[in-house]
Amino acid sequence: MSEKAQPWIFSPRFDVGFILAPAIIISALIVIFHNSLISLKEMPPWLWLLLIVGIDVSHVYSSIFRTYLDREELKQHGALYALTPLLAWIMGCLLYSAGSLVFWRALAYLAVFHFIRQQYGFMMLYSRKERNVPRFYRAIDKTAIYLATIYPLIYWHCHTRNFDWFIPGDFVAIDLPAFSLYAGIIYLAVLISYVLKEVVLWKKKIFNIPRNLLLFGTAFSWFIGIVAMDNDLAFTATNVVAHGIPYIALIWGYGCNQTALQGVDKTSYIASWISKLFHWKMLPLYVSVLFLFAFVEEGFWDGFLWREHGRLFGFSNLLPVIEAEQVFVWLVPLLALPQTTHYILDAFIWRLKTDDTRWKQILFYQTAEKV
Repeated sequence: MSEKAQPWIFSPRFDVGFILAPAIIISALIVIFHNSLISLKEMPPWLWLLLIVGIDVSHVYSSIFRTYLDREELKQHGALYALTPLLAWIMGCLLYSAGSLVFWRALAYLAVFHFIRQQYGFMMLYSRKERNVPRFYRAIDKTAIYLATIYPLIYWHCHTRNFDWFIPGDFVAIDLPAFSLYAGIIYLAVLISYVLKEVVLWKKKIFNIPRNLLLFGTAFSWFIGIVAMDNDLAFTATNVVAHGIPYIALIWGYGCNQTALQGVDKTSYIASWISKLFHWKMLPLYVSVLFLFAFVEEGFWDGFLWREHGRLFGFSNLLPVIEAEQVFVWLVPLLALPQTTHYILDAFIWRLKTDDTRWKQILFYQTAEKV
């Protein structure tokens, strides 16, 4: 597969720099500086602000440019965008009323599903040109990308880890270490099959660079963050960077294509000024807007619940301390609504097997290819 034939989403530099490299780079840094990480008793406030607010929560808000701020999207899928947050909040209240751990556990597994499906989605995007390869090869690709995320999660469930997804105990503990061993053997067998398959394709002068980089980065980051390193900072960094930066970049690239395709004045965004954000010179403003949304949300979380980073937010100390459990029943699901809505909607808005090809035309606009 030649350079021009490579199935980049936007361009080689953009994809490698912002979608494929983050997982590899952060994992390599974790390995290189693992001794320093072990010596840290807690995450420095500036690093927490960068990872959690600047990347993790910010990536949640980036999806509004793909959904709620797009007039055409609202017109075509109005019921989906209106009912999702409402039903998510109601369901969250019902779950929290059954117990706070029930709510956080459900949210953790919803987040896990979202994280897994993002990697699978990128795999499908980077495999979209491989229409003539045997179905067995495609099955190996799908199994490999799923196990690259699922095996570390199985290991986590079967072994005690010094970190959690959201809160202590949100994952169900399974006292079956042998299960993770067997899962690891299957995972290794699939990876070997994948490598052998790639050797066969390489001999036929077919080598999918982005797909291979994606699988390597996914396997590397999930293994280092969950299995190899039993450290909260290592898990948080690999988890957040490998997931959040590629998603923010995907929305950014999508917005740039949408602006180039539609123009600034005739854009389908609900306000024409939004399209002006999607230019390289406006990138700092785009990132700042996401950070502002995330900063305000985390400030409310800190003020109403956690009370851990008052110095960072300032205004959170002015919020009333809430201790009534009956208030938490509706407040916590409300505060979590941006991320639950993001998790649910993301399962629908990037589907490749759909008759609605508008988003595909925008996403692949610069490559001018039929999808």
